[in-house]
Amino acid sequence: MPRPGLAHLVIMPVSSTYLPDPRLPDLGEGFTDPVQAADFPQTVLRFRNQRAAQTVGLGDLSPEEWIAHFGRFQPLPGNLPQPLAQRYHGHQFRVYNPDLGDGRGFTFAQLRQTGTGRLLDLGTKGSGQTPWSRQGDGRLTLKGGVREVLATAQLEALGVPTSQTFSLIETGEDLTRGDEPSPTRSAVMVRLSHGHIRFGTFQRLAYLDEPEAIRQLVAYCIAHYYPALAASPVPEVALLEAVIAQMATTTARWMAAGFVHGVLNTDNMNITGESFDYGPYRFLPRSDPNFVAAYFDSSGLYSFGRQPEAVFWNLQHLAGALSHTGVAQDGLIEALNGFGPAYRQALAAAVLARLGVMPRGDARDAHLVNCAFKALASGGDDLRWEPFFFDWFGADADRAMGGVRGGLYAGEGFAEFRTAMAEAQPDRPERLAAGYFQKPDPEELLIGEIETLWAAIADQDDWGPLEAKLQALEAARLSLRLDSPLAGGGPPTEPV
Repeated sequence: MPRPGLAHLVIMPVSSTYLPDPRLPDLGEGFTDPVQAADFPQTVLRFRNQRAAQTVGLGDLSPEEWIAHFGRFQPLPGNLPQPLAQRYHGHQFRVYNPDLGDGRGFTFAQLRQTGTGRLLDLGTKGSGQTPWSRQGDGRLTLKGGVREVLATAQLEALGVPTSQTFSLIETGEDLTRGDEPSPTRSAVMVRLSHGHIRFGTFQRLAYLDEPEAIRQLVAYCIAHYYPALAASPVPEVALLEAVIAQMATTTARWMAAGFVHGVLNTDNMNITGESFDYGPYRFLPRSDPNFVAAYFDSSGLYSFGRQPEAVFWNLQHLAGALSHTGVAQDGLIEALNGFGPAYRQALAAAVLARLGVMPRGDARDAHLVNCAFKALASGGDDLRWEPFFFDWFGADADRAMGGVRGGLYAGEGFAEFRTAMAEAQPDRPERLAAGYFQKPDPEELLIGEIETLWAAIADQDDWGPLEAKLQALEAARLSLRLDSPLAGGGPPTEPV
């Protein structure tokens, strides 16, 4: 018999109120299509993100109410009366595709986050066919949903601005897929995200030569995601600058986390800079700029080391779409020229945060970051990515050198890094007292472990290993306390 659903995340001791605020209809016709969710043969709750639910006033939903809203998609009170599939285009592996759009998902609800007041979306994946399904079945494999649950948990633990997997419900259909054993189990997933407006949303309007609609979309994004820009004299440039700053941060944090997204198409870039939609992702086992996540990425276009280039390429095409309003090119070009410096600054901050040391605001920061990447490379096959940052967290050389990899760190290839770390000051060194740092090894999320966790589910319907892994990732998040400003701001709240 299937086990009941998981509910791995702790409840935050926060009084939260449900604040519906459906704003997508404000855009009017031409941006979305009303759709219906599929009628699934069963709805078995497999994952419920209780901590995220608390932040939007939905933590008190009963199991039956949860399934009614996130498995059967009965409207939330005061929210969208019918789901909306968004229209967009995009470059897929740098080939323009005008036949895109929400093909197996939709925006189900919009609501405000407790404390921050940010407008958030509840969006789906695997909820059925839409006008943009392109002969697809509109479904999601259960394995794909499990993989996304794991991805968002690990990314959040490592301080990467990311959507949160909100719900995963098994739906009782057998799916056929060409790239994995079939038939396979099916699911519908809900994610909580700071908007689902994509670069490709703007590209579609440029392709259709609708400059007024682009201006309308710019105004919408500024009003609901970047309200501080409301008085900007050139809103297109102001929005581009803001998106560039956010994407520089997100890209830098991917790199510091050793994360390879795998499919950095323009339809997978969110205007808020939040990382989302995880398909063939991977976390680096070891330092390797040529490491790819997707088996179909034969040219290495979206390899680990090329991710900043890929993001910049996408930003250029966002700028190109914005230029269709007639805005002067100079401002857009100047904004694009800011990506490189913003990314380098964000990368330094991200690596220092992963090492648990204080920034000093001078050349020493860049030197330490360079030394860290050289050290990772010098470790070769003997040094995995995540253990390196775990061992050296908090600039505690005695802990690093006395650990299981101490002999490796004593080598000549780490001499420059050891010296640079000796000059660094720990940031919040009390974090090292957490039980997480008393272990010999950190939590990783390599492909072999993901496959093992899935095998337990596929072969024995055993969800215990996945639940244990999610609890371990939550312990890592609470111990590391890495700031993620695009994911709510401020340090995480401790569990009750």
